[in-house]
Parts: sequence; structure tokens; C-alpha cells
Amino acid sequence: MVLSKTVSQSDVSVHSTFASRYVRDSLPRFKMPENSIPKEAAFQIINDELMLDGNPRLNLASFVTTWMEPECDKLIMDSINKNYVDMDEYPVTTELQNRCVNMIAHLFNAPLGDGEAAVGVGTVGSSEAIMLAGLAFKRKWQNKRKAEGKPYDKPNIVTGANVQVCWEKFARYFEVELKEVKLREGYYVMDPVKAVEMVDENTICVAAILGSTLNGEFEDVKLLNDLLIEKNKETGWDTPIHVDAASGGFIAPFLYPELEWDFRLPLVKSINVSGHKYGLVYAGIGWVIWRSKQDLPEELIFHINYLGADQPTFTLNFSKGSSQVIAQYYQLIRLGYEGYRNVMENCHENAMVLKEGLEKTGRFNIVSKDDGVPLVAFSLKNNKRHDEFEISDLLRRFGWIVPAYTMPADAQHITVLRVVIREDFSRTLAERLVIDIEKVLHELDTLPAKVSAKLAIAEEADIQNGTVKKTDIETQREVMAYWKKYVSERKSNKNKIC
Repeated sequence: MVLSKTVSQSDVSVHSTFASRYVRDSLPRFKMPENSIPKEAAFQIINDELMLDGNPRLNLASFVTTWMEPECDKLIMDSINKNYVDMDEYPVTTELQNRCVNMIAHLFNAPLGDGEAAVGVGTVGSSEAIMLAGLAFKRKWQNKRKAEGKPYDKPNIVTGANVQVCWEKFARYFEVELKEVKLREGYYVMDPVKAVEMVDENTICVAAILGSTLNGEFEDVKLLNDLLIEKNKETGWDTPIHVDAASGGFIAPFLYPELEWDFRLPLVKSINVSGHKYGLVYAGIGWVIWRSKQDLPEELIFHINYLGADQPTFTLNFSKGSSQVIAQYYQLIRLGYEGYRNVMENCHENAMVLKEGLEKTGRFNIVSKDDGVPLVAFSLKNNKRHDEFEISDLLRRFGWIVPAYTMPADAQHITVLRVVIREDFSRTLAERLVIDIEKVLHELDTLPAKVSAKLAIAEEADIQNGTVKKTDIETQREVMAYWKKYVSERKSNKNKIC
């Protein structure tokens, strides 16, 4: 009697993934496949494709946390199947969220009495937090205008042109006019004087940024508060302030405790902060804190009971994971004030190391400030031959992801590179980055100028010689002619026998 069997083509249990037919076929891109594949093959194929992603630790464009301790990683994985919104089923998770809200509110100097609970909520990030805060301002302004018998159909918000795109989303999605204070060369944050000048009776709030995305600078919230108090007295309005502390909310209390930007200022009614930035938690957690219950209209809070008990909810979404809330609580009690201060001090010192290394090259202007979010924003002193975008591209060959971008209006002629210093960016990495930037600069010095630079130089010479400026079509034709010649020369050089 034969006790063995022939292995069929469909029996893949004895095959390695790379010896199977599954690696010969292209992965589905538009339609779900008809047949299943083994779990090992699915894992290997997806994992292989993900290898082409950048290394998160070397992604210096992002403010978002890319490293946490293994103990916290385990807590995250153990709670990844918990739905945060099911408060009756997971009361301890709800309690941890409330503790985080209270701790952050006290960190921001909320005027709370002994044992008084803070008013706030966890969100999926600062974008949702800003939406919620903006809705609260809009509804409170509308209610007041209705009571006074005045029009309430044209609300606006005053911000700087340096705000993150989530403010533009809020304005467009919820039909609020966004009035932006333009920037200028050398001053890349909102000017409080100009901001207050733009305030009118339809302004639901002025948004100040504690840590500009562009250069990490803190806006002067104290001056804004003082100027706005005077304007409110003159006009009879009560225009409030929201502080977008997405990046700086977990930095200022530890590095600049005397800086007045938070609830110590009477017109600051709400603050948002990203737990997944310098709150030191992986992506997916933000917080919004209100000064008091009076600043969050009750009609925006929904009450549900179909999950087992009455549950208040004020979010834009419903279901979400509990892991990031638990991770935030872990960091708050694990690090404490001392730990957060040490982390922020290290980040600041490493930013200074990078800044000094860039200055020593003699090739860059530093656009960022020493005080603020620990990042270094810098631009070339001379970008006529090669620009910041070329440096960004060449740095990717070393694994670094360093963004290059233009400033908003009216400083869009300024291009900068930006390196965000996070907890896991050591001094050694800072020194290594400077070395690699020097290599890139040396390589660029040996390369011919880019096409646009050559045309700009030629155009400048024409102007000096009194030649008429070329039209856009003429310039485009010159670019095409140059590239055709360049490609033709490369082809002929390749065909030469050495």
C-alpha cells in the first residue's frame, strides 16, 4: 500500500515563496483577484514592494514620530483591536483619554479648579482638532449674531499665509472666509499688527501658530492678545484667539516655560496639539483643549446610547483605534516633565549642531530661528547655477529625505530646504547629514548649470545689453532646443568607441 502522494501544482505548502507561481504574476491593481493565495506569499510580496519606500527615520521632512520604546510598541499591538468610541465596553481606555486631556490642559495652564475636569478630546491629529475648534468658534459666533438680530452668513478667520493646509480645508469645507496676512522676505510668520487690522465684526477667531511649518518660528501670541484686547474694547466685539500648537505645544512648556502663549492669555479660548509630533507618539493622535465649558457650544456634542450607555461624542469621525491614546498616556507617565524636557533639549542641541555645520560651508543662509521648533530651514546664498530642489534630489541617493519648497505669498521667490529634528535624530546623524550635503555641493559644482539657470543668466545679460525680453513661447522653444541638442550629444557620445 502506497502511503505517499504526488505533490500537485496547487499544493504550495512545500514550496518556498520565491519558488512558487505567485511571484511570477503581477499584483492586482484595480480588481480583487478571483483566487486566494497563501499567507506567506501575500506577506512576502507586499513586504518586498514596501522595501521601495523611504526609511521613516531618515525622513527629515516629517514632524511625525518615527520611534517609540519597545514596551510602548507592545501596548499598541495589544490594544490595536479596541475601538476607542466604544466607551462602555472599554471604560479604562476612556479614562486614560480623560487623564491625557487633564494633563495637557494643566500643561497649557488652563484655569481649572482643584479636581475640576478639563474640556477637551482626543482626535486623529491636529487637522481634526482644528476642524472641531473652528466649528465651536463658528457656532458660538452665529449664536451671538442671531441673538443680536444681525447677519450670520459671512464668517471669517484671520490667519497668516504660513498656516498649514488644514486651515484652508476648514475654511472651504465649512464655508468660512480665510483672511490671510501675507508674509514678506525675512519675516515668515503672521504679523500681529496686520492681523488685528484685518479683524472685523464677522471674524470668528484669529488663529496664531506656535511653530510654523515653514521655519519652526513661534508667532507672538502675547502681542496678538494685547492688541486684540484693545480692539475689542474700541469696537465692543469679543474676537477670540485659537492657538495652533500642533508642533510647538509639547515644546514650549519644557524649553520656554516663561513664554506666554497659552491659557494664561485671556483671549486664548482653545488650543490644539499633535500628540504624534513632539508628543512623541506614532501617527494618529491629536488633542484639542478648550478654556472652559462655555467655549464649546453644547449643541455640537452628540449623545448616543446604542453601544450600551449614554456616551457624549464630539468628533468628525466615529470609530477609531485606541492604541494611540494609550501610547500618549504611556509617554506622559513614562517620561514626565523631566523626560520631555530632556528630549526637547536634545532636539534643540542637535538642531544647533546641524545649523553650525551648514554655516561652516559658507553656502547657506539660515532661515529658521534658534528659538522655536527644533528644525533648520536654510537656503542657498547663490542659487543661479543650481537650486535647493537639486540638493533635495541628490540627497535622496544617500537615503535622506529633505524637502525643498517655496514660501507662501508674498515671499514665494524664496526657496528653502528644511530638516526637522526629532527625538530619534542623534548628533551623529546631524554630523553625517552635513558631510553628505557637502558631498552634494561638491558634485553640483562639477555639473553644468541647469537649463533654467542658463536661460535666466542669458536673459539677465540681454537686459543689461538693452535686448528686448523674450516671450514665454520663445523661452520655451529655447528650452526645447537646448534639450534636443543635449540628448543628441549624449547619444553620440554613447556610440563612440573608447
